[in-house]
Amino acid sequence: MPGTGKSTLAEGIAAATRAPAFSVDWLLGAIAPSGVLDDAPRPVVRGIYERLLSSLLTRQLMLGQSAVLDMIAGDEIIAEWSSIADEYGGRLVTVECVCSDETVHRSRIEGRTRSIPGWHEIDWGHVEFMKKEIEPLSVPHLTVDAMEPAGSNLKYVLTQIG
Repeated sequence: MPGTGKSTLAEGIAAATRAPAFSVDWLLGAIAPSGVLDDAPRPVVRGIYERLLSSLLTRQLMLGQSAVLDMIAGDEIIAEWSSIADEYGGRLVTVECVCSDETVHRSRIEGRTRSIPGWHEIDWGHVEFMKKEIEPLSVPHLTVDAMEPAGSNLKYVLTQIG
């Protein structure tokens, strides 16, 4: 969900591994001003950013390089990315970020300003909508909780990905 530390963790992993981090919010912020997303149904928007991230992942792996993908992902796209990783001799590690305290989670959303050019800030209503829309992951994955310090979560993930 938004506000659970996904981007902070992705950026930390990218910095530690010297791999690029590709964020759905930054991609959508880059294309939103063109108007291509205006009035587009949610499945169309989701398809656009999933294709963009799949393409970026494929290119990085073709070059023999790693990539960090920052987005809310479901089992279907994760399975596709796992197949892409297998095709190029890579390995996909999925990390789910949660916030086990709803009060803290809400305050994180309401108190943040990400300033992504072309993109909007997320409000708590959007988080509640996403909770209803996103299915729990059934694929193998690591889980980190935003109630733990960001540095501890980063260290845990880095240890797990080796």
